[in-house]
Formats: sequence, structure tokens, C-alpha cells
Amino acid sequence: MENEIKDFWQMHPCGAELVGDLNEETRAEYADFFARYDAFRYAKEPHILTNLDRIDFAGKRVLEIGLGQGADGEQIVRRGGIYSGADLTDESVKRVKMRFSLHDLSFDRIEQASALELPFDDNSFDIVFSHGVLHHIPEIKKAQAALARVLKPDGKLIVMLYAKWSLNYLVSICVARRLGLLAMYGLGLRPGGIYGDHIANVKKTGIWKYLAMDNFINVSTDGPFNPYSKVYEASEIAQDFTDFEVVETHKEFMHAPPLPVGWLPLAGILGWHLWATMKKRN
Repeated sequence: MENEIKDFWQMHPCGAELVGDLNEETRAEYADFFARYDAFRYAKEPHILTNLDRIDFAGKRVLEIGLGQGADGEQIVRRGGIYSGADLTDESVKRVKMRFSLHDLSFDRIEQASALELPFDDNSFDIVFSHGVLHHIPEIKKAQAALARVLKPDGKLIVMLYAKWSLNYLVSICVARRLGLLAMYGLGLRPGGIYGDHIANVKKTGIWKYLAMDNFINVSTDGPFNPYSKVYEASEIAQDFTDFEVVETHKEFMHAPPLPVGWLPLAGILGWHLWATMKKRN
């Protein structure tokens, strides 16, 4: 499945479609795109910057897994981290190297690589950071072992995973979006955009197979063609990350489209983003 996941993210660079992707591959176009992307990302999810501020990156060797557009990588460097990164796709690697060049940021290594087979030496990093990536890896136990290998004995793994006990999963994904899609299909509606893609998928797979949660969680998180996602409750993190001890977890980000819930002050209870800090077992 890794090749399918790679192909999806190669064709859909994380978040690019939300702000209008690159039209031309010029330095000026990249600079404009990165500015628009960062403004959108941190306005919508300001808690990311708040959480990064809580991490002591200064002078630490940091490995980021899954690079996206390089926004968080830039923030890590600006907070003093000695940065390396790895991404499954060459598209993300290309974009992040361009960002670092444009913004005159230093880095150690940025590699195209699978999280299952990292091209870094044992005990190389003080921190491994990954925001919204590890829940897209089916072989997570193999991946977490690779992360433990490259971390120093006292190293930390800091991740954001999708939260099972969230309004987005429990109400929007499990109930509202499934009922909405069932209604559109039953009424013979042919909407455009993302809903049209869902209806097209239903025609290929059948409505009940498509609505089964082992499939619907995938297509309801990062688009109707996303091949794999997983949601976690805090107690399940330890089951998958067996080479680590969970130190702290908390939730952020009220997000449950199409429900207008962003104003609710319940992110700490029903937020979609489950942050976890873990330390490597010795």
C-alpha cells in the first residue's frame, strides 16, 4: 500500500489545493505560494505555533517525518533546531528545499525516504517531530521502530494524530457525512467538486462498501481518494508505539465539517488533533 499512499500525496501535496497550488515553478511563484500557504495554515490552526513554542528546539538535532510544504520545518529552524527532514514524495522534498533556499534557512539533510526505512544513523536525533503524518502509515509499528532507532537514548517523539474521541470523528464522519452521502446517492443527485468525487467513488465500489468505516475514515479525512488514515484515542497510542513511553497527550482544533463548530470552546475535549509527546524506551 505504500506505493498507493506515495502516489496520492505526490499528486496532492499537503494543503496545496486549499490556497491555490503553484501555476509555474519559478522562485517568485514559490515565494508567493509559501506566503499564502503559511498565512492560511497558521490563521486556521494557530495552535500549531503555540505547540511549537512549547518545544525546546534550540541546539537540538531534529528530524521531521512528512514535510508537507515545509511550513513547520521553517518554524523549527527559526526556533533554533538543527533540521533534517524525510518525506515519501519527491514533490514535497523539492518544495521544502526551495522554501529553505528562498528564505535562506540552513538544514542538515532533506531526504526522500520511507518512514519504514530511514536513511539516518542510529542515535542521531534529539527530537523526531511529525504533524499529521504517522496516522497515514499502515505499518505504523515498523515505522515507530525506525523512529526509535534514529533517536538518541533520551530522545523525544512529538506527533499529531487524528483523534477518535473528537466531534469530527464521532459526529461528522461517523454520522453526518455518511447520512449526507447516502441521501445524495439515494436522491440521484450529481453534485460537483468533492461531493461529486464521492458519488463517483460510490458508483465504483457500491454504497455500503464505501460507507463502511474502514473505508470511510480514509476518504473523509484528506479527500475522497486518500488511501489510508487511522484515528487514535490516547490509550491506543501506546499499543502502536511500543518502543516509546507516552509522556503527555492533549487535544487541539475544533473541526468537524460541514458542522460550524469552530467557535465551540471544547477543543481540549473534542478536538480533532491529538498531540502526543513520547520518550524512547531504553
